Amino acid sequence: MPYFDAASSAPLHPVAREALLASLDEGWADPARLYREGRRARLLLDAAREAAAEAVGCRPDELVFTPSGTQAVHSGIFGALAARRRVGRRLVHSAVEHSSVLHAAEVHEAAGGTVTQVGADRTGRVAAGDLAAALGPDAALACLQSANHEVGTEQPVEEAAALCREAGVPLLVDAAQSLAWGPVPGAWSLLAASAHKWGGPPGVGLLAVRKGTRFSPQGPLDERESGRAPGFGNLPAIVAAAASLRALRAEAGAQREEPQEAARLRELVDRIRHRVPELVPDVEVVGHPEHRLPHLVTFSCLYVDGETLLHELDRAGFSVSSGSSCTSSTLTPSHVLRAMGVLSEGNVRVSLPYGTAEADVERFLEVLPGTVRSVRERFGVPAAEPAPAAEGEAAAEGSGLVVDALGKRCPIPVIELAKVIGHVPVGGTVTVLSDDEAARQDIPAWCAMRGQEYAGAEAAERGAAYVVRRRV
Repeated sequence: MPYFDAASSAPLHPVAREALLASLDEGWADPARLYREGRRARLLLDAAREAAAEAVGCRPDELVFTPSGTQAVHSGIFGALAARRRVGRRLVHSAVEHSSVLHAAEVHEAAGGTVTQVGADRTGRVAAGDLAAALGPDAALACLQSANHEVGTEQPVEEAAALCREAGVPLLVDAAQSLAWGPVPGAWSLLAASAHKWGGPPGVGLLAVRKGTRFSPQGPLDERESGRAPGFGNLPAIVAAAASLRALRAEAGAQREEPQEAARLRELVDRIRHRVPELVPDVEVVGHPEHRLPHLVTFSCLYVDGETLLHELDRAGFSVSSGSSCTSSTLTPSHVLRAMGVLSEGNVRVSLPYGTAEADVERFLEVLPGTVRSVRERFGVPAAEPAPAAEGEAAAEGSGLVVDALGKRCPIPVIELAKVIGHVPVGGTVTVLSDDEAARQDIPAWCAMRGQEYAGAEAAERGAAYVVRRRV
């Protein structure tokens, strides 16, 4: 069964498996102890730290291992904020950061700090200048991911880091998605990552704090990991994580271009990006077309329930992910898709692990069109486009139909809109009543895809009234 969700968690790298099994016999003792077994464990830990630091691009004494990537992010944010409390209490981050950053920002704000969120464009890319403009004399820390976890868009970290340094504000980079493909360039101050994203075992994160960056670890401390990650670490998992990261770097070697496997996966992803819109009608491929990770592609399908689509693909043998509201417990689209302003319904994220077979990608492309078609048929999606306007056909401003989609989740409100748009003349309107939060995003996206005019939304007794004016 092809596994196409490496962005959530990559399969264990063969080198990681070997190192894990070997270190279970050699690395079980406390590396802080001076007897033979402890010294042996300490040698393993030191070697793992050196390998990880070399891959990250920092000094070994600047890097610590944490129990997860999320904890690395949280420790980095709160440690940097605490150390710069006298400068200010404002945290600046992009609108497309991983939820670990957003959750930390919520806690910081609840504790009396302030937060500034910097928007992204429709490709999910943040302008370095916008991030720099959000800085100020009271900014204590800025956060910018190296690449987005949902759509694969790479961020201008090197440029942002230079602007942050010029402003005297440290930059924390969440490199969880990109570290497998190479070190993060630029003069960043802090960096966090998670081993299970690059093929290491789960339960290992890393946090790098470069020398000269003010940092004050928070919470109860002990003598381990420079006081930044207390507790007895999972040394066998740490050794396996570092070994797999070192193996990925060895594959890249001294090449100036991207590693061979990354280039191969990029070609497969390009194939998906180009062929899916040809094979499936009404699809929007999202994310930056050039500045993107080599293994990840995301697209959204009109008139499709994301949860149903994922279940059907799973039945066909493909494991994929989604940012659609109907696949989440919050019933809202992912904050990344919302910040980008793109279609969220029928959202599919394909992220290929190392070693993905070309035949599996080809079979996915064979299966997808029929799967989408069957899901659309269940929802009664209209087969025909709105009829062309007759010569001289027009309507008075404000005239039109009202569609009551209250209590119905997307894609139903959009489907009901599509069914009736052809019943009003050009210039006429359709007002959709919906209390589904996804409609706020998907109705404007539908208008952009279908050449209709989104006239805005007004508050209603329940939810909102979305007004669409027919243009074609």
